[in-house]
Amino acid sequence: MRTPSRSSWDGDNTKTPVRRSAWDTPTPAHLSSVDEPRWTGTHGSLDTPLPTPSHLYNDWANDRKSFGRPTKEGNVDDDDIKFSSMEDRIEWEDEQKRMDRAWYDLDSGYDDTNNPFANIPEEYTKKKEEKLMKTTVKRMSAQQRQLNKDNEKWETNRLLTSGIVQQVDVDDDFEDEAESKVHLLVSNVVPPFLDGRIVFTKQPEPVIPVKDVTSDLAILSRKGSQLVKHHRLEKERTKGMKKHWELAGTKIGNILGIKAKEDPKDKGVDEDGSTDYKSDQQFSQHIQKSSEAVSAFAKSRTLKQQRQFLPIFAVRDELLRVIRDNNVIIIVGETGSGKTTQLTQYMHEDGYSKSGIIGCTQPRRVAAMSVAKRVSEEMNVKLGEEVGYSIRFEDVTSKSTFIKYMTDGILLRESLGEPDLDQYSVIIMDEAHERSLNTDVLFGLLRDVVSHRYDLKLIVTSATMDADKFAKFFGNVPVFNIPGRTFPVDIMYTQNPCEDYVDSAAKQCLQIHLTPSQGDILIFMPGQEEIETTCDVIAERLADLEDAPPLAILPIYSQLPSDLQAKIFEKAPDGVRKCVVATNIAETSLTVDGIMFVIDSAYCKLKVFNPRIGMDALQVFPVSQANANQRSGRAGRTGAGQCFRLYTEMAYKNEMLKSTVPEIQRTNLANIVLLLKSLGIQDLLQFHFMDPPPQDNILNSMYQLWILGALDNTGALTDVGRQMVEFPLDPALSKMLIVSVDMKCSAEVLIIVSMLSVPSIFFRPKGKEEESDMVREKFQVPESDHLTMLYVYQQWKLNNYSTHWCNEHYIHIKAMRKVREVRSQLKDIMDQQRLPVISTGTEWDIVRKCICSAYFHQAARLKGIGEYVNCRTGMPCHLHPTSGLYGMGFTPDYIVYHELVMTTKEYMQCVTAVDGLWLAELGPVFYTVKSSSSTRGGTKQAVKAKLNQMESELAAASQKLKSMKDEANIKSFSKKKQSILTPGLHDPGTPKYTPRRMGL
Repeated sequence: MRTPSRSSWDGDNTKTPVRRSAWDTPTPAHLSSVDEPRWTGTHGSLDTPLPTPSHLYNDWANDRKSFGRPTKEGNVDDDDIKFSSMEDRIEWEDEQKRMDRAWYDLDSGYDDTNNPFANIPEEYTKKKEEKLMKTTVKRMSAQQRQLNKDNEKWETNRLLTSGIVQQVDVDDDFEDEAESKVHLLVSNVVPPFLDGRIVFTKQPEPVIPVKDVTSDLAILSRKGSQLVKHHRLEKERTKGMKKHWELAGTKIGNILGIKAKEDPKDKGVDEDGSTDYKSDQQFSQHIQKSSEAVSAFAKSRTLKQQRQFLPIFAVRDELLRVIRDNNVIIIVGETGSGKTTQLTQYMHEDGYSKSGIIGCTQPRRVAAMSVAKRVSEEMNVKLGEEVGYSIRFEDVTSKSTFIKYMTDGILLRESLGEPDLDQYSVIIMDEAHERSLNTDVLFGLLRDVVSHRYDLKLIVTSATMDADKFAKFFGNVPVFNIPGRTFPVDIMYTQNPCEDYVDSAAKQCLQIHLTPSQGDILIFMPGQEEIETTCDVIAERLADLEDAPPLAILPIYSQLPSDLQAKIFEKAPDGVRKCVVATNIAETSLTVDGIMFVIDSAYCKLKVFNPRIGMDALQVFPVSQANANQRSGRAGRTGAGQCFRLYTEMAYKNEMLKSTVPEIQRTNLANIVLLLKSLGIQDLLQFHFMDPPPQDNILNSMYQLWILGALDNTGALTDVGRQMVEFPLDPALSKMLIVSVDMKCSAEVLIIVSMLSVPSIFFRPKGKEEESDMVREKFQVPESDHLTMLYVYQQWKLNNYSTHWCNEHYIHIKAMRKVREVRSQLKDIMDQQRLPVISTGTEWDIVRKCICSAYFHQAARLKGIGEYVNCRTGMPCHLHPTSGLYGMGFTPDYIVYHELVMTTKEYMQCVTAVDGLWLAELGPVFYTVKSSSSTRGGTKQAVKAKLNQMESELAAASQKLKSMKDEANIKSFSKKKQSILTPGLHDPGTPKYTPRRMGL
C-alpha cells in the first residue's frame, strides 16, 4: 500500500501548470515524493473518457462493438481476479449488480437502503466507540488544569531548592508558533426579504402528509414493525457467527492439495484478452432479459401483433383526432394499456416528427432507458439514432433522433437554454399522477409555453382519476379515457387495527396460499427492509409446515431492480404459486399478470424535508385513499380478485387522506427556486403551481441559497447563482466547484464532487468485514474524508485504473468508473462556462478551505469525545467510526460536514477539519472571531448595521421593481388604447400580416 504521494493532476486533461510544494499538507512528505516517477501511460481522451451511454455497454445492443474500441487502461484484468470460492465470486457479482441499481436509483432520497452507513453493523460501531473511550483521556476543566500546573511548578521549585536537580535551558525554537484556540461568536442573521413580510406562495401553512398524527395508522407508521427490528438483530448476530469452511484456494487448502475451482471465463473479454470497461457494466444487461419473450402470448406473436393487442390500439384513430383538434389533452388509462410505448409511435406515424422532436418524460431513470429500448425494437431502429433517451450524466441521442425519452429533470434543464422548447413538436408527460417535484414545475412552465406556441402539442397521461384536476389546471381541456380490462375486486378489512403489519401480511399470505384457490399474491410494503423481512418470514414459516405447496417468493424494491424483472414477469412453473412483495411501484408503474390476491399493508415511504438534519429523508407514512384504491385494482387485471386490507374500514374513511401530498409540498426546493429565478421568474407568487408549496419550505430553500451567495440581500439571483444553475448538482456542490476556480484547486474539487455524486465506493463482503475495514483505514486522510476520496481516485489512477486493484482493496469498480464519467461531464460544463481546471498540486489545505467555503453553514465545534454540536443550531453531531477523523490523536476544534444521517445517532457523513479563522473569513455573516478587544455588544451592533444595510438595499430594489411594473403597465395601456387597425400601416397595434379571408 502506498503512502499518500498526492501527485499532480497532469493526466486529467489539466493544461494549466501545476503548483508544487516541498511540503505535503497537512502532514509533511519526503522531498523526493514530489518527483517520484509516475505511470506514464496513454493520456488524452482515454484518461477522461466520454460519458458511457448504457446502450454502449449492454449485451442487448448487438452492435455495441462498433461504438468504441477496447481500452487498454489496465481494467483488462477482470478475468484475472481470483476468488477463494465460487461463493465469493457470486457475492462479488451480486455486489456489482447492487451497485448498478444504487446508481440509477440515486434520486430517491435517503432511507435504510440508501443510507451510507446502512451496511456498517452496530457491533462494529460499538466496538470502535468502546475502544476510543478506553484510549481517550477525559478532558479537564480550566480550573483543574491550572491547579495541576501550579502543583507541577511547586514540585519543580522544591526539587531545584534541594539541589537534587539543576535547571538547564533548552532551545525550543521549533515551537515558536504557540497554538492558540480560535473562539467564534455565532449570530443567526436572516435577511429582511425572508423575515416573513414578503409572501412567496399561496400556501401559508405547512402541509403534513398524514391526516391525523394521533390516529392508529400514524402512530404505527412512526413505531414501525417490531418483527423487522427483531429480524435485523438476528441477521447481525448470524452474520458475526457465520464461518466459511471453504479450504480451496487458501494456504491450508494448498497444503492439503485441495484444488481451487476454475474461474469461469468472463464473457466481456475479447479473444486477444482485452476488454472494454463500458461493456463490463451489468445494469442494462438485465433489461435484455426482461425484453425476451417469457409468456406464451409473447412467444406466439410478433411485436406488431403484440402492439395491436394493447387497449390503446382500439381507440387509435379517435385518439389522434382529439389530439389534432386540441393543443392540450389529458389521457387516462390503466397501467399496461400501452400509453408509454405507443403514444410516441402514433404521433410519429401521424407526421408530428417532421416539425420537431417527440419528447416523452418519465419520473424514473430506469423507465426512460427500458421504454426507449422497447420502442426502438418495435420500430426496428437502432437505439440512440431515431429513438433515444437522456438521463442525468447519460445522453443517448443523435441529430437524427425524433423520439426522445427522458427524465422530467432533463426537460426542466433544457428549458434553461430554450425557454420555449422550440425543438419539440410534441411533449408527453407520462406518469403525471406521481406528481414528482420536477413534474409539478414543468406543469407551470409548459402552461405558459403552450399559451403562445400554438404548434406545440402537450399530452398529459395519468393512471388515476386525478385527470379532472389536470384538465382544470390547463383550462378545462378535454380528457380522453382509454378503456381497460378490469374485473370486480372483493375488498376485505380487518376487524381490529394490526399491531405489526409485516407479521400480519405474512400470516395472511400463508392463509391464502394454503387454500385451493388459484392465482398469484401481491403484497405491498413500505421499503426494502420490510420486503426482505416479509420474504424471509414467509419462507421460514412455510418451511415449518408439512406438505405445504411450493411458493415462489419474489421481492421488488429500489424502484424495480432490473435484474429481477424477468423473474417477476415470468410465469411460475405448474403447481407453483407466485408471491410478489413490492413497494408502491407496483401500484401504477408495473403490471404483473396473474395477480388475484392483494395484501395492502397501508404504508409507503415518502420523501419529506427534515428540518432537523436539513435534508430530505424517506419516512414511512400511511397511504392515501387513492393509493389504496389503486392497490386493490391490481387484483382485478386478469380476473375477479380479492384485496385484504390490513386496517379497518373506519381507518380507511377517517384516517387516510383522499390523495397523496405532492412532493413539491413536502421536500426541499433549493434547486427549484434557483431554476425558477434563472428563468426570470422574480415573483414566485405569480408562478402557476398546481399545488403551491408551503411558505416555510420556500423560505428555508431561499435561505440556503442566500447563505451560498446564489441570492443577494434582496432575493435576486447573483452571478454565482447563474453559474450554479448550470450544474446538475446540489447547490452546495455547485458552489464548491465555482469557488475552486478562484482558489486554483478545481482539478481536485472536480474529483471530490464526482465522488460525492455516486454511491459509496467501499464495500464490505460477508466474512471479510474486518479485512475490508483495515484496507479502508489505509486510505484514510486523517484531516478529511473528502481528501480520502481524492486520494483513493489518485491511487486508482496511478494503478492504471485497474479492476484487480479495486477488488483487492474492496472498492467498487463500477462506482469508480461512474466517477470518471461524471467528472468528464462536469468538466464539459466547466469548459462551457469558461471555468479552467487548475491543480493545486500537493497543497491540500487549499482544498479543505474550498470545501469550507461551500459548507461553512454546516460547521460543528468540538464538545466531547467524538461529539460535536452544530455551531448555528446547537444540535449534537457525532463522528461515525468509519470517518478518518474518528479516533485521531488530535481532534480538531471545528469541522464541516456534507450531510447528517439519522441512525442510532445523528452521524455526520463526509467530514473535513477546518480552521476557525476560515469560518470567520468565508462566513462573516454568521461567524466572528472572539478577541480580547471584542465584546458581545460590539458584535450585536455590527449585526444591526448589517441588517440596516440589507433593509436599505431591499427598499431600493422594491422601489426599482415598482417603477418597472408601472412602466410595463403604461406600455400595455398604450397598446390597448389604439383600437383602429389600418392595413398597410406598421404602427404599433397594426398587424403586419392580414388574414386572407379579408381579401387584403
